[in-house]
Amino acid sequence: MTLILGIETSCDDTSIAVVDKAGHVLACKTASQVEVHEGYGGIYPEFASRAHVAAIIPTLEATLNAADVSPDDLTAIGVTRGPGLIGSLLVGLHTASGLGAGWGLPVYGINHLRGHLRSALLEGGKVNYPAIVLLASGGHTLIAYMKDAASMELLGTTRDDSVGEAYDKVARMLNLGFPGGPIIDQVAKTGNPTTRFPRPMLGKGFEFSFSGLKSSVRRHMEKTPEAHVPDVAASFVAACMDVLIGKCKAAIEMYKPASLIVVGGVSASPQLRAGMADLCATKGVHLALPPQKWSTDNGAMIAMATFDYLGRQADLEINPNLPIGVL
Repeated sequence: MTLILGIETSCDDTSIAVVDKAGHVLACKTASQVEVHEGYGGIYPEFASRAHVAAIIPTLEATLNAADVSPDDLTAIGVTRGPGLIGSLLVGLHTASGLGAGWGLPVYGINHLRGHLRSALLEGGKVNYPAIVLLASGGHTLIAYMKDAASMELLGTTRDDSVGEAYDKVARMLNLGFPGGPIIDQVAKTGNPTTRFPRPMLGKGFEFSFSGLKSSVRRHMEKTPEAHVPDVAASFVAACMDVLIGKCKAAIEMYKPASLIVVGGVSASPQLRAGMADLCATKGVHLALPPQKWSTDNGAMIAMATFDYLGRQADLEINPNLPIGVL
C-alpha cells in the first residue's frame, strides 16, 4: 500500500495526516490556534509560527500513533510550500526536510491550492472531467477550468478580499467572534435577508470583488446600529451566495463541464453546499465536494495532492504567493 504523510502549516493550524492512494484517511490530527488569535480578530503571523513550532512534533507523533504506522510504512512526505504565511510555511518545510533525511524518504513541496483541489477525492470522492473549479477560502477566491486532471486554466480570481476574508471581517463588525465563517453561517440561519447588499461584479466575467460588499455592511451598521444581527448576517450571506453561485452558473453554461468542483474553507458552508447542489441538479452536472470536515486546511488534502507529484523533481522552495497553476 502506498501511504503518504501530509504536513500542512500554511496559516494558523498545524495538521498532519496519513492517506492512501484511494483517498482513505488513516489518521489526521490538527492542532488549532483559534485561542491564540481570537483576541486579535485575525491571524497574528509571528504567534502562528511559534505555535507551529510547539505543536508540530506532538501532532506528528499523534498522527502516526492513530494511523498505527511507522516511518518504514511511508512512501513519501508532502508538505505545503505555498501559498501562505512565510514563517508558518518554514516550520512545516524544515520539519518535513528533517524527517525525510532521517527516514530516507522523498519530500515534495505541495501547492496548498492543489491540496484543496484534491480534497474532493478524499474518502471516495470522484471527479469527472472536464470540470469547473471554485476555490473559496480565507485566502483565495477563484474559478478555473480543468480539461483533465493534469491541466488548469485560471478563469478569474479576486481583485481584493477573498470571500472568506470578507466573512471574517463582517463577523468582527457584528461582534460574532473568530473565525467568522462558521459563526456567520449559523447566525444567518436564524435571520432574514431584509437588506439588499450589492452583488459585486455579478454578470461581469469570472473576476471577484468582496471589498465593496464588506464596506456596504459597515456603512449599514453605522447608519442603523440597532439592526438585527441575524438579519444582517443573512443578508450578507445571501449576497455572497448569489455571487459565488452566479459565477459558477455562468462558467457551467460557457464551458459545459461534466463536474463542478467546490473546495476551500468556504465550501464547508451549508448555504453554499445547498446552493451548489441545486445549481448542479438543474444543469445536470456532477457536484464534487470534499467531506465537510476536509473543507478547511488539513494535512489529508496535502497528502492526497502529493500523489500528483510522485516521480517529479521535488521543489522545496517556499513561495508565499504560489499560484494554483504551478505544481
